[in-house]
Amino acid sequence: MTAFLALGECMVELSQAGDGLYKRGFAGDTFNTAWYARRLLPEEWTVSYGTCVGEDAVSSEMLDFISGEGVDVSTIRRIPDRTVGLYMISLDNGERSFSYWRGQSAAKLMADDLSWLDGILKGREMIHFSGITLAILPPKQREAFCGALSRARSKGAIVSFDTNLRPRLWESTEAMRAGLTMGARTADIVLPSFDEEEELFGDANPSETIERYRKGGADMVAVKQGGAALHLWQREAGQHEIAAETVETVVDTTAAGDSFAAGLLAGLAQGKSPQDAAAEAMRLAAKVIQARGALVPSIFG
Repeated sequence: MTAFLALGECMVELSQAGDGLYKRGFAGDTFNTAWYARRLLPEEWTVSYGTCVGEDAVSSEMLDFISGEGVDVSTIRRIPDRTVGLYMISLDNGERSFSYWRGQSAAKLMADDLSWLDGILKGREMIHFSGITLAILPPKQREAFCGALSRARSKGAIVSFDTNLRPRLWESTEAMRAGLTMGARTADIVLPSFDEEEELFGDANPSETIERYRKGGADMVAVKQGGAALHLWQREAGQHEIAAETVETVVDTTAAGDSFAAGLLAGLAQGKSPQDAAAEAMRLAAKVIQARGALVPSIFG
């Protein structure tokens, strides 16, 4: 039995359905990755989601949804007097912006019980988290969270980190820079987007991004550039560029990076080369951005 675990915050999603109407769903960057990973990995894999939710009705509906999508919910802790966050997507020519309501989100307490956190990390062969996972945690809990991941990594887990910047979630630019650096140092695989790295760290090109994370201890770095080539580095295979898929009409980029992460990690987990896994991940992301919403079941037939 093999086990994949994604950690973060699943939220109520309101996405545009046309004519000024919105469709309610459940999504969130790392949950999106778990959702796609469940569809890409063999049935014998256990795909789990680690987070905290409330004990209210919408939290229960979320758990039912997650479980119904084939993702294990035994790694989700329920906290009284808390609930789940909500976000609304606005689109402009396929590019998305978000409005958030997450003041009482239970996921912000994800690292306040280290015995629970260490417990759900135990025995996982692949673990995925993001910059958003870290951003919603208080500063001391970020350190505790990364410490738990480091312990899991030292016991053999492969840890993946999608930097996924959301500046409004951080206390300051300095805190964001320090938090992302700390998160990357806990990971074997780092998945940055170059435009974000350029803005936050002043990188001149993807090679500088790769070098910084390589020095931080990563074994693999995949620098995404939207519609441009992916820059992929792996300690044993060196650096490669992989051409982007051609997409005529971009509808919604909401889960582009999330689905890419799922495609890459699922490919690696099944023994594919870094280049082949990354190429398949880019093909998956190209399909995802041609549909509305974060989760696109239609592309799986």
